[in-house]
Amino acid sequence: MLRLHATTTPDTDALLTRAMSPDPARIQAALHRYRTDPDWQIHTWEVAGQAVCAAGFTVQGSHGAVRHIGTHPDHTGQGHARALLHALMDTLDLHTLTADTDEDAADFYCRSGFSVHEIPSPWDRRGYRCTLTRER
Repeated sequence: MLRLHATTTPDTDALLTRAMSPDPARIQAALHRYRTDPDWQIHTWEVAGQAVCAAGFTVQGSHGAVRHIGTHPDHTGQGHARALLHALMDTLDLHTLTADTDEDAADFYCRSGFSVHEIPSPWDRRGYRCTLTRER
């Protein structure tokens, strides 16, 4: 079940942190932005009332951009993250949803129906832009 959250909670913080840089200062800066910037939204996928996956993203018009997505370790590989992203497309009436990521997550996005293209990367790793487009 999709849940919309206006602010972070300890559960969403823990889930989002799984997808963030290991640098504690960067983690705190990102979590602070989710708490204070109205353009940065958090949505969760819940199973039996427990948040098992959280996505942090921004929306401009009919376009959404995934900033972070993390799944509880006991629930990985069960399709919750994919279900969350597709539910967001429908619930928010998005035409496109993108995520810029590295090779660790590119395969997940490909399996979730996104097109995946290599892009210049600011990291020491290869970068990818993943795009899910819905027909109108």
